[in-house]
Amino acid sequence: MMKTLMEYQQNQPWIIKENSFDNNFLSKCESVFALGNGYLGVRSAFEENYIGEKRDMFVSGTFDRFDKSEVTELPNVPDFIQMEFVINGRNLDLNLGEITQYSFSLNLKTGQLIRHFIWKFADIHLEFNFRRFVSFDDLHLLGQEVTIRNLGADTSFQLKSGIDGQLTNSGSQHFAEGTKDQEKNRILQMVSTTAQSRIDFVQSTIHDFSDRSLIDKTRIEISRRQIHKLYWFHLKSNRSIKISKLSNVYTSIDRDLNQKTVEYMISVSANVLNFDVQKGFDYLLKKSALAWEEKVWRDFPIEIKSIDFTDQLALNFARYHLHIMVPKHDGRMSIAAKGLSGEGYKGHTAWDTDIFMLPYFTMTYPEIARKLLTYRYLGLSGAHKKAALNHYQGAQYPWESAWPSNGEVAPVWGAADIVTGKPTKIWSGFIEQHISSDVAFGVKQYIDATSDLRFAKFEGYEMIFDTAKFWVSRLEYNAVKDRYEINNVVGPDEYKEHVNNNAFTNYSAAWNISTAIKVYEKIKQQDSKSFDRLNKKLGLDKTYRQWKEKLPKLYLPKANKDKILPQDDSYLSKKILDLTPYLKDDAVGTLFHDYNLDQVNNMQITKQADVILLFCLFENIFSLGIQEASWDYYLPKTMHDSSLSLSTHVVLAVDLGRNSEAYQLFQKAKNIDLGPYMNSSNDGIHAASLGGIWNSVVEGFGGLRVIDGKLRIEPHLPKEWDSLDYRINWHGAKLQISETKEDFTVTFLNSNHLNQIVEFMSKGQKYQVKAKGSLRIKL
Repeated sequence: MMKTLMEYQQNQPWIIKENSFDNNFLSKCESVFALGNGYLGVRSAFEENYIGEKRDMFVSGTFDRFDKSEVTELPNVPDFIQMEFVINGRNLDLNLGEITQYSFSLNLKTGQLIRHFIWKFADIHLEFNFRRFVSFDDLHLLGQEVTIRNLGADTSFQLKSGIDGQLTNSGSQHFAEGTKDQEKNRILQMVSTTAQSRIDFVQSTIHDFSDRSLIDKTRIEISRRQIHKLYWFHLKSNRSIKISKLSNVYTSIDRDLNQKTVEYMISVSANVLNFDVQKGFDYLLKKSALAWEEKVWRDFPIEIKSIDFTDQLALNFARYHLHIMVPKHDGRMSIAAKGLSGEGYKGHTAWDTDIFMLPYFTMTYPEIARKLLTYRYLGLSGAHKKAALNHYQGAQYPWESAWPSNGEVAPVWGAADIVTGKPTKIWSGFIEQHISSDVAFGVKQYIDATSDLRFAKFEGYEMIFDTAKFWVSRLEYNAVKDRYEINNVVGPDEYKEHVNNNAFTNYSAAWNISTAIKVYEKIKQQDSKSFDRLNKKLGLDKTYRQWKEKLPKLYLPKANKDKILPQDDSYLSKKILDLTPYLKDDAVGTLFHDYNLDQVNNMQITKQADVILLFCLFENIFSLGIQEASWDYYLPKTMHDSSLSLSTHVVLAVDLGRNSEAYQLFQKAKNIDLGPYMNSSNDGIHAASLGGIWNSVVEGFGGLRVIDGKLRIEPHLPKEWDSLDYRINWHGAKLQISETKEDFTVTFLNSNHLNQIVEFMSKGQKYQVKAKGSLRIKL
């Protein structure tokens, strides 16, 4: 294993840090130190340029399609971050000279990025301190500051800084160039428009100096897709200068603008920036940090007392990234598989959101969860489009989604085939269909946890019905066996293509249809107005008869004589390969250095949790014996080549009473991005794995689950933890759950729900806690 550059300190569970500079490994910190607020996301490239860097800035929802042969993606927005320093005629370059006191760190609690070093090269001896933040208080604002102290002889500087629109998405340029201007001799502004989706962007930036008397001269420079300001200044020995750069971005799809014209956006952007520069960098940073405290950390703290402080650090890191990537401001958008931290997966939303990230928001910030589900509701038109193209009915959700009405945007071709040398076809967008029941599962869990009846009536029930309508049209009748099957699919294990009766797919489809039947019968009896509206819209009476007719005959794979649940019809009959050499490798996908996907498809090799995930989501269907035998069988065959896999295994290991094994898996799960391997996050962080960290802690070790609509709490803390303390929102009640190995206490914190009683289950017993009350239960 290569030497890691990452460093964490025992008393700093809110700080992630790089301890030395290495030009070969820029991408790790660019991703894991990314800044954002859900509207704006910025990869943390340095101010000065380096070979191998990747400058990315994204605005949620601004999808564009470069060419008909490519899929839509989030465009890489013109860059604010770059600041080019020429010092005594030499470019600032940390590959040259001597670097001391180097530190590059992110404060997860405040969202502040800090880089500090002393650079000595030839006749140059300077101390630099860079600070940066994306405001959590103002969605449009990005702040930068650099303090330079001269430790040597008199030194001359040239600074070139502004807006650079010459960046691309791996070569694809999404913007048509618009106007570039300097407003009132201080604010630089650039207008650009996405080529296909025709979204207008207005970007503005302004520079301020602690001592303008040090500036010798300035000049504006405008070139193709660029506008810069050049400053020349001198620093005498032991003198310092502080330079701040404040920037903002607005788009024509922003909902907080009264008008969407370019002229109006130019005016708003400049006016806001003029006010911001008067307030100053420190004030704006303080406002952003306060917003982090008030909107995230204060209301739902989670504390782990562990012998390993990185358990808490990993949880803080996960929650930080979940909040900088979620577009809580707009229900037309959702979380991308790489968040807003890189170009991986092109900014697309997958089932990662519904199964791995949504539970965190549902149980802590339900107002954000509702926005994510509204995105799915708005996506029904795209789901109908996909179903119709495949000659099905109802809502077949796209495997990858962008703008909700677009339909399927999954790419068709992927990495090279090691045998043929040709691109590998990606079948997920065609035949990985469990996404429809995944969406329904997230909807049902939200309704169960929140009792949000308005959402249920006007959005949620419709999605459950429409996805069940798809499934009943998807079923294939096997006349010989007198049963319905689901053939030619990809399940969660994407190393198995064109399989029949994938257990996860069949069981989740059956759950989707069964849930639709129950909701149909419930609202027909209890809410005739909603029933009549949905019946008229979806033709429920006819579809209900199909559900009732076909569900009893839907084939659900059963465990064999060894109590192993077959992943699909053919998995257990395939060749077995010893995966030990590949499992020892830090990198993922190394299997494909020796085999192609067709070969892997014909061996008992699992990419990620498949049957194991089925047990986690539908635990009350399967006996403990089946779960244990299947765990022992599939674990040695699982590569964990998807970041979704490890956290799922943590949760089931806890359920099986294998806490020591669960904790070992948790250590691996939390290191997917934070760990020592320096190439793990080149294309962006692994968003679903961060949701999985919360799932591992709260749903796994904390034992918090929603089972058949009821809350269950059964803690199983690992021996390495003394206690776990967290809060959730259940039916509007804020509950604090404090767990040790000996007992757990549930405290009802709300003072405005005096008549409410919360019920929960634990070890088969029912308990109640009243408003302002507290209940301690021994384990």
